Amino acid sequence: MIYSGKAITVTALDNGIAELNFDLQGESVNKFNALTVDELKQAGAALKVADGIQGLIVTSAKDVFIVGADITEFGNNFSADEATIAAAALETNKTVFNPIEDLPFPTVTAINGIALGGGLEMALATDYRVMSSAAKIGLPETKLGIIPGFGGTVRLPRLIGTDNAVEWIASGKEQRALAALAAGAVDAVVAPEKLREAALDLVQKCIAGDFDYLAKRQEKLQPLKLNDIEAMVSFETCKAVVSGQAGPHYPAPVTAIKVIQKAAKMGRDEALAEEAKGIAKLAKTDVARNLVGLFLGDQELGKNAKKWARQGAKVEKGAVLGAGIMGGGIAYQSALKGTPIVMKDIAQAGIDLGLSEASKLLSKSVSRGRLTPEKMAGILNKIQPQLGYDNFDAVDVVVEAVVENPKVKQAVLAETEQQIREDAILASNTSTISISFLAEALQRPENFCGMHFFNPVHQMPLVEVIRGEKTSDAAIARTVAYALAMGKKPVVVNDCPGFLVNRILSPYFGGFMRLMKEGADFTRIDKVMEKFGMPMGPAYLADVVGIDTGVHAGEVMAAGIPSRMGADFKTTHEVLFENNRLGQKNGKGYYSYEVDRKGKPKKVVDAAVTELLSAVVATPKEFSDEEILDRMMIPMCLEAVRCLEENIAASANDVDMSLIYGIGFPPFRGGALHYIQDMGLAAFVAKADQYAELGESYQPTEKLREMAHNGDVFFA
Repeated sequence: MIYSGKAITVTALDNGIAELNFDLQGESVNKFNALTVDELKQAGAALKVADGIQGLIVTSAKDVFIVGADITEFGNNFSADEATIAAAALETNKTVFNPIEDLPFPTVTAINGIALGGGLEMALATDYRVMSSAAKIGLPETKLGIIPGFGGTVRLPRLIGTDNAVEWIASGKEQRALAALAAGAVDAVVAPEKLREAALDLVQKCIAGDFDYLAKRQEKLQPLKLNDIEAMVSFETCKAVVSGQAGPHYPAPVTAIKVIQKAAKMGRDEALAEEAKGIAKLAKTDVARNLVGLFLGDQELGKNAKKWARQGAKVEKGAVLGAGIMGGGIAYQSALKGTPIVMKDIAQAGIDLGLSEASKLLSKSVSRGRLTPEKMAGILNKIQPQLGYDNFDAVDVVVEAVVENPKVKQAVLAETEQQIREDAILASNTSTISISFLAEALQRPENFCGMHFFNPVHQMPLVEVIRGEKTSDAAIARTVAYALAMGKKPVVVNDCPGFLVNRILSPYFGGFMRLMKEGADFTRIDKVMEKFGMPMGPAYLADVVGIDTGVHAGEVMAAGIPSRMGADFKTTHEVLFENNRLGQKNGKGYYSYEVDRKGKPKKVVDAAVTELLSAVVATPKEFSDEEILDRMMIPMCLEAVRCLEENIAASANDVDMSLIYGIGFPPFRGGALHYIQDMGLAAFVAKADQYAELGESYQPTEKLREMAHNGDVFFA
């Protein structure tokens, strides 16, 4: 044994070959935590002085190679100043990865499973890479707001060329084996069971002199092979394209290009110093902090959901009441992920619409090569359409998705309860109606909860699982288990008007309609909020959701929380609704809609809307971008605070992750509570106080004032 640690062992094999094996104890995957990095340093030092070693293979004892850096350690690593972070990054490369690359014999990595981030960078430090045909590799760091820090921006361009490397690094996408081979990132692709054998064979051929490993190594040590004109054209073109794709809020992809460009004429060691400066600069940004927080928040969300799911029985078969677009979407998602589902409606037209929705979504996957026609047929066969309650005694969870009318829902739920087993769970997909109220019609309210999907079901990851006054833990657990089985991200929330996401969104629309009343231009508001990072502005969002849906939701919210959600004026939503401008669903709302070349609705400004709204809108008034942003965001953020204080959500993370996954709150801003914290609680309270005369929705809670005074935060 040349070296033995808790994450790495180095063993002498036959014929002068050594094997460096990653096997992090106590973990299901290998990752570059502080322990592993330190042990790799020691292992490299031991290999350098080991007697009789002529070659090295690098392997993993786990099902994956290395998943990347331990992101839980980023907070501590990035807490220092920029210069200190850069120095630490450069030191890691000099003392950990460079020594592996500089070993006095050939080195080959056997890539199994996945090798992401630091995992791929480890492989790049060796002379050759053999990859399993089932494996994937990639450098996803830009998705966390940073760039590769273990030499990825230096070694990858020198192996696969500037354009390919920029595409890999800027996009952060995973690459399959054949694509990696074609690009030159790996040297061979073999069947998984032949991986180790192939790595040993390659290193033996290097030892025998069949391959010039030193020449291969030299490619990574020397500057990029580009003349000045080639470099200028390549890098400037890349920056223009990537900047347009990434947008102004995500600096990491363009920073990666700039780092590669600066290092183009440098040797390895100088180039690594540029990489260290780049990662240090990004590590201190709010974007990186929030994107790293998003990754960790997603993990926390998943852990909490799995805890719930472990307490509940598996859902072998589901059912949805009410077909149509929403019911069809739920049926599609359940069947796609492997859970058979009954789709019931009272009319054949509804069944036809639901099946059409599922078929349309599956056909798209077939046309894109993601599904075969045979698999599509198999998925459709998991959807059982019917007009009656046949076989409902075999169903574990029933999701009610009928019209958003309390009396209709109560009647349907009560009827369905008589057709299912006593231990089966009833869930309502209502977006606004109280779960406790709907439960009043049931004999077993403990087996009833909300299961609120967001539209379109196949695209929106969030599912709110809503606990009513009498909902049991067993009902929550099984519903969460079903949501997980459907590939969704469930968040357990307590019952209240609008639940969590729609309740927080309601004051946002309230701010929008008050701005409109005072003379703001809705197209200008949309532009400001889209510039802020929202996927669409409030007027456009209202059209997509449906003006009728928005009016109905507004009425429910106003009845439930009149002091903040009610309007003492006629809103622009109401005017559009009265004039049958329902949004995209009938081609006219705040905007009018035309079909573009791809068959999708394209919004266009309609002068008739301005005239129509003139009765409830004041003389046009110019508002600054800052005031528009403040008046939209303050009520939304304060409602998020209230939901946390009132225990509607269990944690600040649940609040922010729900907004990101439910309405597309800008990920780089981290969520409403992160937005407050990044501004500073005291600064946010002071800003809100400037608008206090606009009403309660702009007035901070006493607890928030206390937190601001004490210097408290939502996230440590």
